Amino acid sequence: MVVAVGGRRRARVLALRGVPAAVLPVAALAAGPARAQEPAPAPGLTHHGCAVLDGGRVDVRLTPRDHGPSAVPDATVRLRWSLPLARRAQPLPARCAHTGERDVMCRTGALDADGWGRELALGVWLRGCPAEVMPAVDTVWVAGAVDRGRGNDRQRLLVPATGDTYSF
Repeated sequence: MVVAVGGRRRARVLALRGVPAAVLPVAALAAGPARAQEPAPAPGLTHHGCAVLDGGRVDVRLTPRDHGPSAVPDATVRLRWSLPLARRAQPLPARCAHTGERDVMCRTGALDADGWGRELALGVWLRGCPAEVMPAVDTVWVAGAVDRGRGNDRQRLLVPATGDTYSF
């Protein structure tokens, strides 16, 4: 218990199961003896692929990978372009949907721990005929799991309109 005496805070000192005396915050005292909690295993998602820009159309192929240690029943990847998509109707794979002026989101499906998912291939038209585009690929949902190393599941790539393939 913490008490305020003369504007100062004091904490009660306790000994827990043979552990030397420790100073615990009020929340720990109210919760009872401290227990070590290990974080639940979490997926480690990455996306590997390539993109081509030619004549205003961007073709992207990507394959998700779960580096483990736990499997993922489903995840959602967002592809966001630095330029707006063309306003015409653009067919997308069945597991994808337009979610904004520059965004498409796609389900990855189940991913085994330390396994590769199904390849996703899609093509979209951009407004006009840009000289370059920068697609960003990132995971936005992992079936309720928490990916503690999010830095490796976000990719950005500069794709000039050369018709060449650029990898990420």
